[in-house]
Order: sequence, then C-alpha cells, then structure tokens
Amino acid sequence: MLGSTHGTFTTDLRARVVACGETPRDAVHGVTAVAGDVDVSGRPLHAPVPDLDRFFRPESVAVIGASDTEGRPNTGITRQLLAWAERVGARLVPVHPTRTSVFGVDCVPSVGALTEPVDLAVLLVADPLPVIEELAETKVRFAVAFASGFAETGETGAAAQERLAAAVRRSGLRLLGPNTNLNAFERFRDDLEGPAVALITQSGHQGRPVFTLQELGVRLSHWAPTGNEADLETADFLSYFAGRPEVGAIACYVEGLKDGRSFLLAADRAARHGVPVVAVKVGRTETGARTAASHTGKLTGADRVVDAAMRQYGVIRVDGLDQLQDTSALLARARRPQADGVVVYSISGGTGAHFADLATAAGLELPTLHQAKQDELHQWIPEYLNVANPVDNGGHPVGDWRGRKIIDAILADPSVGVLICPITGPFPPMSDKLAQDLVDAAEATDKLVCVVWGSPVGTEAAYRETLLGSSRVATFRTFSNCIGAVKAYLDHHRFTSSYRSPFDEAPRTPSPSLRKAQALVRPGRRLSEHAAKQLLRAYGIRVPREQLVTSAAAAVRAAGLVGYPVVMKASGAQLAHKTELGLVKVGLTSASQVRDAYRELTDIARFEGIDLDGILVCQMVGRGVEMVVGVTHDALFGPTVTVGLGGVLVEVLNDTAVRVPPFGEHEARSMLGELRGRALLDGVRGAPPADVDALVEVVLRVQRMALELDGDLAELDINPLMVLPRGQGAVALDALAVCR
Repeated sequence: MLGSTHGTFTTDLRARVVACGETPRDAVHGVTAVAGDVDVSGRPLHAPVPDLDRFFRPESVAVIGASDTEGRPNTGITRQLLAWAERVGARLVPVHPTRTSVFGVDCVPSVGALTEPVDLAVLLVADPLPVIEELAETKVRFAVAFASGFAETGETGAAAQERLAAAVRRSGLRLLGPNTNLNAFERFRDDLEGPAVALITQSGHQGRPVFTLQELGVRLSHWAPTGNEADLETADFLSYFAGRPEVGAIACYVEGLKDGRSFLLAADRAARHGVPVVAVKVGRTETGARTAASHTGKLTGADRVVDAAMRQYGVIRVDGLDQLQDTSALLARARRPQADGVVVYSISGGTGAHFADLATAAGLELPTLHQAKQDELHQWIPEYLNVANPVDNGGHPVGDWRGRKIIDAILADPSVGVLICPITGPFPPMSDKLAQDLVDAAEATDKLVCVVWGSPVGTEAAYRETLLGSSRVATFRTFSNCIGAVKAYLDHHRFTSSYRSPFDEAPRTPSPSLRKAQALVRPGRRLSEHAAKQLLRAYGIRVPREQLVTSAAAAVRAAGLVGYPVVMKASGAQLAHKTELGLVKVGLTSASQVRDAYRELTDIARFEGIDLDGILVCQMVGRGVEMVVGVTHDALFGPTVTVGLGGVLVEVLNDTAVRVPPFGEHEARSMLGELRGRALLDGVRGAPPADVDALVEVVLRVQRMALELDGDLAELDINPLMVLPRGQGAVALDALAVCR
C-alpha cells in the first residue's frame, strides 16, 4: 500500500508538533523533526532523519535463527554476521530454541530470554511477523528481515507486508526489509581515505559495480539494501547519509518509491548539505516499470514526473550502473570547480576533435583559449597544430619535459575548470610519461583533471598503478561516461551554489482565495467551463469578460455588455471538447448572429443529449501565444503542475514541462526554458514578445491552487491560456476542472 507507514507516521508527528509546539522525538526510535514546520496542507517541510548510527555500528546484535550446521543457508549468514560484528566491535548473541552455542558463542533459547539491550536483531526466519511482536517487548532498536514472499509477489503478499508494517509501527523498532540481504554487513576497506560514496539499493545485486569501486581506490562508507521497504525506505537512508561528514556522494539504485514526498524531502536535505545524489531509477518503459514492481512491490510512478522531480531537487539521474559508478565516484572526490570551462588535451587531432564534438553536444563549455595562452602553448607545441581548444600536442612533447609544462599552462588559465585528456590506447613509454605528468599536475592544482583510458585491456601499469593510484585524477574507460560525469559535476555545483529549497517557499497558511474556491468545489464532479473559470478567478487568474445566459434575448443583452465581437460557447459539466462538436462560435459581430448562434448551440446540445447549464457569451480576446497550464494528481508525488504550448499543439507536439509543488518563480521560469517552442514567447516572424511575466504569475497561482486544493482538485486544464504581448497579461480562454 503506497505510503501507508510513512503516512501514519507523518500524521501522528504533525499532530504532536502542532499540539506541543516543540521539537519531538517520535515514538518510532530515533526520528527527529522540526517543530511546527508544515505547509498549508499540514505536510512536513523537512525530512525526518532516523538515527541510524546504532544500525550501522551496533553495540549488540541478536541473530534469531542462528545456525552452525554446515550446508544450511542460515549458517553462512551467521558466519558472515559474526565476522562483521567483530569488525564493528559489536557483541553477537545467537538465538535458537534447541542449541546452547553457535560457532562457540553462547546461545539463548528465545527473544524473551535476551538479558541485555539489543541494538540490532537479524531475523533468519521464514515469517518475521511473530518475532517482531516478541521484539516489541525487548526494546530492540532495529531489525532486519531477509524473508521474501511479500509485496513483490502480488496482492496476498502485499497484505502480509502491511500486517508486518503495522506490527513494526506498534513495536517502536525500525525494520529493514523484508526481501533484503546481507549487503549492509559487507567487508568495507578501511585503508582508503577521502570522501566516501554511500550506497542505497533496492536490489543488492545492482549495487555490486559501485561496491567494487573500492578496488579502484574509491572509498565506500555504507550500503543500505532497502528491499521491500515495509518500514525503513530509501528516503530514510538518504536523509541520514546526507548528514554524515564522511559521505561525499550518495549513489542510489531505485526500482520504486514508497512515498514521493518523503523522497523529495530527503533529496532537499541532501541539496541543503551540498551532498550530490546520483540515481538509477528504473521504470522508464512500461516493461521496466512492471518488472520493478514485481521485484520490490513498489510503485515506479509516472517516469516523466519522477524525472522532473529529481531534477527539481538536484538528483542526478543516470541510466546505467557504469554511469552510477563513475559519476558518484567523481562527485564524491572532486573539489568545487573554480570555472566551468573544459579543455580537451590530446596527442591526436582526431581524438581531440571527436571528444570535443561529443562534449559540446552534451552541453559542456569548451572555451577558446585566449591568444596569449595559445602563444604560450606554442612554445612547446609546433605552430601548425591547433591549441585553441581542443589542444593537440602532436605526440612528441609528451615524451619529455615539455609535457608537464603544457599541462600546467592549461590549468593556469582562469577560464579552465576541468582538463580532460583522452588516451585512446597505451603507447609506452610516452603514455606512461603522460599519465605520470597528469597525476603530478593534478596533485599540484585544485582543478579537476580527468583521463579516459581507452585500452580494452586495462592491465597496463600506467592505468592500474599510476592513474588508479591517484586520488586526484578521475579516470574513466569511455568517452560518454567521462562527459556525463563532468557535466553532472559542473551542474551539481551550479545547482547547490544557488539552491533555495522549494519547501522554504511553500505556503504555511491558507490564502484568502481558498475559502472562495472551496465554495465552488463539487466533490466527485467535473465543473462546467463557467464554474472552472470562477475557480480561476478566485485565485486571481484573469478570464475574459463573460456572462452565462439561458435565452437568446439574454445572449443579445450580454453581447452588448461584453462588447462586440464576441465568442459563444456551450457550457456544461459533461463538455470536455466543445470545438469537435461545433459548440463554439467565434467572431460574432451583431445581434442577429448572436441569436442564430444561441439557437444552433442549444440545438446541437439537444441532439447530442448534452445537459447544459447555459451558453457563455465571452469577450473576444486579441491574438497572442496559446499556452496550457494544468494540474494533475500523481500517485507518488501528489499534485503536479504542467505548462506547455497550448491549443491543438499540446496534443500534436506534447511540448510541456512538469514540476511538483511547492516551487517558486525561478523554477517556473525554468519550466519555460525546457520547452522546445520557448522561442514563440520571445516573438517570431514579426510577432511581439509575449508577456512572460504574466505567464509565470499564472503558473505560480495555479501551483498555489494545487497545494491548497490538493484534497479537492483532481485535475485542472487551462487551454488555451492566451499570453498577450508584453505588458498586456494573460487570459484563460477555456478551463476544465475535475473535483475529487
């Protein structure tokens, strides 16, 4: 069940915060929240952060179902847990009803026989539910359930998982799993230094490539295999890791999210701390989404919304595990960039040109080096070679003292923040000298030095020892992974340098518009165009002058008041697409045309069997850019706001951008920047620039409406929103609203 555990927790926590006016520690062990900090709909604005120190570094561990009988699965797990407990300095207590000892460690017969406080209980049982209920009496802080057969198996398993989750809530402990594994208890290398990567995966096997980064010299600090997330979820570990001083980046493999809001709160916490989050999120296709759901029993969510939400909070989404590995490693270890400029340096003009094309297409900035810098480089590089960027040294300077001079000169340029050297294949001894020069230069600068080692062998000393032996050079095996990681690195630091949390901009109190709007809501019903426009008017969104009439004579009077020319439209709750049925008449300039239009519109409606609440006589609005602004409800994230090209173009081109409220003006303008047809707003073929400020204001008012009417509004569609020339505003010509 989506968000059931989290939803119960946040409701209880919110009530305590509001009632007490203090910072509470929830009954669920080790979760803190900021007092009174909720939005207009009562939802928390900061991520609860579970205190997971005693999960990863417990003082005592109980293994329920421990075994030392060779050939049994529990025996191998018990052996691994014994070794892990010794490494972290924890006391391990085996629990088994018929044994006196396991692997020479004294055993207790039951959970009730535990005589000392236990930080972590590992459940090696097929049905963890009875054990959870027993553990409730012992005040255990954390438990891990490996058993499968829950939500990943279908409705019956989902019901069993909900019973387990309910028992966990009652118990006060925190549960990892079910359907998880031993990844949290792996042997981590302790001889590596520098910022670490923390890993979160819903599938343990998918985390292996990141875990093996340790073999390349990259430190790994934690691994959280979340499994089905009956209780502890990806967001909990994300929030916890974001505050750990040793964590330089968080790598995630996500199949589905239990609660979209909690994930965004956790991502917001990471962004506030400047900790990069890199994620593979499966479910881009229907097949991928279906497979992910069968694996962990999660909702994958509408991928377009997931993608937009991640970008909104600075989560770097990648497609492959190799990209997850390379990007998280770079972001964990690289220092803050001093400039955005990237220089490509190679011994081959072809290699440099190829890489530069790919980098430029990906959005990296390759500045042309100043003439003075080019003149300096030509001291060591022949005049006939290009050194503007990319820099081609021709090969020979690499083999002597000139190689280091060239690298240092490039890095000294203030416009350069990143130096990338693609080495497409080993050519000792020059490649050995080049690799060493790059490592030495990287040690002497705060700027990022990247190398692409293109050899398919990967056993060369220049690669295995020199490059991988450096903590300052970022080494890649493919052009694409290098380019993607460098772009993510620059984008991340741009994002965090100006990050303002969307939750800081969330409304805390209802607007005066809310009471007016609530009076217009009709639960479970679609509103007519007239009623939907009243809803817009309640939130200060401009609509045309119009009157709803029920006779031809009233239509003529209304046209005189509205002012010719007019538009006439049928208005009724059943009507979603009026134009296709001929229920819109445009450009009427006389009383006779209005009377004829009234009769024709009512005749069509009668013939089609459509109930009308009347005919709208509307002001004819001048030409502008037709846009669409809307609200839909996403199963994971709740209300979402969409803006795009409107009219028939919304169906033909589907040129839209989406965001999850809350968000501010900057994000609203960013949405417009994502549209392929953005140039239309700037004026094309002699058309004047559109009133973008007015469009942004409408988007912000709609998102306020989406937040305040979250429980009442299922869908809103303003199409077209006519954005008039600059300074003239924007007018909602038509609107559709569906109430929940």
